[in-house]
Amino acid sequence: MCGIVGYVGRDEALPIILEGLRRLEYRGYDSAGVAVLDDRLTVVKRAGKLEELVRALEAGDRPSGTVGMGHTRWATHGEPTDANAHPHLDCTGRIAVIHNGIIENFADLRAGLEKRGHTLASETDTECIAHLIEERADGDLADAVRATVKELEGAYAIVVLSLDDPGRIVGAKVSSPLIVGLGDGETLLASDIPAVLSRTTSVIPVEEGQVVEVTADGVAFSDFDGAQLFPQPFEVEWDVARAQKGGFDDFMLKEIHEQPSAIRDTLVGRVRSNGLLSLDELHMDADLFREVNKVFVVACGTAFHAGLVAKYAIEHWTRMPVEIEIASEFRYRDPVLGPDTLTIAVSQSGETIDTLEAARHAARQGSHVLAVTNTVGSSLAREAHGVLYTHAGPEIGVAATKTFATQMVALHLTALYLAQVRVAMYPEEIAEVVEHMNALPQQVKATLSLDGQVQDLAARYQNARDVLFIGRHTGYPAALEGALKLKEISYVHAEGHPAGELKHGPIALVEPGVPVVAIATECHVYPKMLSNIQEVRARGADVIAVATEGDEAIGEIAQHVVFVPRTPELLAPVVVTVPLQLLAYHVAKLRGCDVDKPRNLAKSVTVE
Repeated sequence: MCGIVGYVGRDEALPIILEGLRRLEYRGYDSAGVAVLDDRLTVVKRAGKLEELVRALEAGDRPSGTVGMGHTRWATHGEPTDANAHPHLDCTGRIAVIHNGIIENFADLRAGLEKRGHTLASETDTECIAHLIEERADGDLADAVRATVKELEGAYAIVVLSLDDPGRIVGAKVSSPLIVGLGDGETLLASDIPAVLSRTTSVIPVEEGQVVEVTADGVAFSDFDGAQLFPQPFEVEWDVARAQKGGFDDFMLKEIHEQPSAIRDTLVGRVRSNGLLSLDELHMDADLFREVNKVFVVACGTAFHAGLVAKYAIEHWTRMPVEIEIASEFRYRDPVLGPDTLTIAVSQSGETIDTLEAARHAARQGSHVLAVTNTVGSSLAREAHGVLYTHAGPEIGVAATKTFATQMVALHLTALYLAQVRVAMYPEEIAEVVEHMNALPQQVKATLSLDGQVQDLAARYQNARDVLFIGRHTGYPAALEGALKLKEISYVHAEGHPAGELKHGPIALVEPGVPVVAIATECHVYPKMLSNIQEVRARGADVIAVATEGDEAIGEIAQHVVFVPRTPELLAPVVVTVPLQLLAYHVAKLRGCDVDKPRNLAKSVTVE
């Protein structure tokens, strides 16, 4: 997500900070800012790209101190504006804070601060941190940070400097990445290794629940209670290009492995302590959700597959009818829309023109439009009546991976929220589903460990001419997504089908040796799925089954089985698609394809 760079040393800080931020541009951002200490604290920040910030610095009084920090922001709270850009200051203007991640309880913190007389100038969760530290500013800065983080709930990395402690920067980490770079007479803090590589290759990762105090002479580590820690540095052997990819060969593989943290970020701040949902950010009255009697989901490509999963969930949990529509077809078939309908428009970029036009058509017909998107301030987010952000962070690879996972999770949250406000489920039933959702990051992490097995399967079938993907119930959208991933990055012809539809035509494509990927995880139609596998086996297919751990029967009818953790069937596609993504990735690599930039495709489709 956002980029952090901090510097304490003997050289002028600003050029080093700007260079570090440029090396983090690959992470994606919508605004940038710096804070530099000399005899005063100077903060300059601008919405837009780094060039906007550089122009502002050149036009004004360029700070020249040797202590400073910079930030590139991917918006989560508040639109991309100068005021919402980081760094943020306290009331006195003597404390500056930059922050990656999400503060889950910021609304309560903000209300308390305002009640105590603080004036907040932005819409962000980050600004609260500066004011909380201000309330403890009469002591040691690191102690003030330690006391403050104990009030914060969520996932974050923060970096703080103070005019009253000019030779030091303090950082803290919960979930969001933060590293220390050890140089000669200088020390750096950053959210990722590329930012420090021009100054040093000696790095110490900041671990969970740690506070770091950075000076020109080095760094001191402690836990949140102040106990001293002594981690050891390691030498980075990557070049800058590979460092930007977190040590992975490609952005796509990096983003596949980012799915556990992306899913966790999508869930953060949306579940109350009692297991029920709090989606106040939607800015849509709960009465509206009680009054609608039909839901439309409009989306394209991978987002359409996420929407198909949402259809199963919404109908099952709320008993409301749901229509899922390819966005490019939606408005041309004259759908029956009105104030009694809810239209959910799903788009990673929020700029997909087909989805945007479908949402506009729905709004013109009087339907209530809810956007599910990854991009704050996008056209879809601005024009919809309400918006739920996926918080997946930037996705550089053209093929959607972590954004697909987070779209499904966000749509499951939407479905559960509809059930909650319509009293279609008991509170304990909702809490049980939420508990299963909270387990998804760890289950996806476990599934990523299957990479070696999947790579062997890719080597076996890399030269296949055709591959079929089949599934039933929520296994069907997973099959569609698996086929889409394989065809778009490896250029192998692949089709996804409902398994029961095979006998109505697609089975004609099955001949000896044709790979058939069968989504056969535990579900209420599992026996039917076994029958469909038998059908293709009888015609000579090589069956690769994705099945639930502990399933002994599947090995008797499938040549190859990839076992994934047991997951409730409505949530299963979040886990099941991971080995399908890896299969597509490894086949494409073996065939010499550019997995990050597949031919003829674009990340954001803005023409009809």
